[in-house]
Amino acid sequence: MFVTRAKELVLSVQHLFAMAGACLLVPLLTGLDPMVALLGSGVGTLIFHGCTKRKMPVFLASSFAFIPPIIAIGAAFNGDLAYAQGGIICVGVIYVLLSLIFRVISVEKVTKIFSPTVVGSMIVIIAFSLMPSALNNIIYMDSASLFNPITFVLAIITLLIAVAITKFGKGFVGQLGIIIALIIGYVLSIVLGLVDLTPVLTSPIVAVPNITLPKFDLVAIITIIPLVLAVFMEHIGDVLVNGEVTGNNFLEDPGLKRSFLGDGLATIFAGLIGAPVNTTYSENTSLLAITKNYNPRLLRYTAVIAIILSFVAIIGAALQNTPSWVVGGISLYLYCMIAWIGYRNIKKNKSFQSTYKTIIVVVMIVLGLGLSFADDLGFQLMVYGFSLPEFALAIAAIAGIVLSIIFTASGKIDDSPLTDYEEADGFAVKKE
Repeated sequence: MFVTRAKELVLSVQHLFAMAGACLLVPLLTGLDPMVALLGSGVGTLIFHGCTKRKMPVFLASSFAFIPPIIAIGAAFNGDLAYAQGGIICVGVIYVLLSLIFRVISVEKVTKIFSPTVVGSMIVIIAFSLMPSALNNIIYMDSASLFNPITFVLAIITLLIAVAITKFGKGFVGQLGIIIALIIGYVLSIVLGLVDLTPVLTSPIVAVPNITLPKFDLVAIITIIPLVLAVFMEHIGDVLVNGEVTGNNFLEDPGLKRSFLGDGLATIFAGLIGAPVNTTYSENTSLLAITKNYNPRLLRYTAVIAIILSFVAIIGAALQNTPSWVVGGISLYLYCMIAWIGYRNIKKNKSFQSTYKTIIVVVMIVLGLGLSFADDLGFQLMVYGFSLPEFALAIAAIAGIVLSIIFTASGKIDDSPLTDYEEADGFAVKKE
């Protein structure tokens, strides 16, 4: 029993490393407190697990989708992000209301709308829209947008170590590819003098997170709530891919009514203390596929560790000090896993054997990725003050759903939900 719990603890720490980079980056970019974000993600994850009957191996952490409106609210209110907290609470309330709606919508209707072709394409879009952040971390240094061959090599070494251990590691060691690669990449960076340890060495051992109370303003609320449409689609996509990885139908049990309730209550709690909007993390879902260990208890352990670390300032400083190129190498591996899961979903549904299913896939991916990268390509796409790239996944999903309904109604395709999910190409996606 002791050995089993020790192994689970190590795996939980690995999940912490998988989410820490993204979770802490959001507050650093928006001006919120990273330690409060860590506290919010930990407590939010436990709330989510309580609402979903402790069945879903999911971790909740900071949502990237809300970075622009939080920054905009801070600028509009002279840096007072308490008004952003008020908007975040309203986002959580909307999620709770959506959970009530899903109590009267049957699972059959949801799965009919979100066909395997649509879901697979959504997963691919999610993965590829995340990859630029990983590639930027690999190619560029922290403080300057300059290519550094040394950090680039370290990122590739970190990536290759993670892949090699996962592929060739035996038994329990084979499940530790991510954390071993992170530690090696971190240590090599320190040895080469690329990491400034001053923030860690000067940090107090224990400190209370800087919790702040929310303020409410109609302008701030209107600024932030339109992003609910984007994370609504992201939430459903993450629930579906989590189910595909573990071989469970989470749409039916515990159901979207419970997952949206958990996400909503977690986000309300985040807004109350000064943390970013909580969302289900694809990084941890892809880690499930890599380790083939789907026990939800691991994520609850991770949540407890995150809560403890939010009060241990020196550990939090060490996590924040993890080299961006090391995080980038690991993130690229995780995002590629997400993309592979989406492609596998499309392939198993034989989408490419149907002209009409292929049209759905192509339209969704072109729309989703085209809008996601529009700003990077020099196209400033704004509608009523909102950047369309923020809604890329939602727009692509709506287009795919509409096409799927039209083609199905006209008898062009039969896109019924998948049933028995099998193992494929060495990646276990079904509980043993």
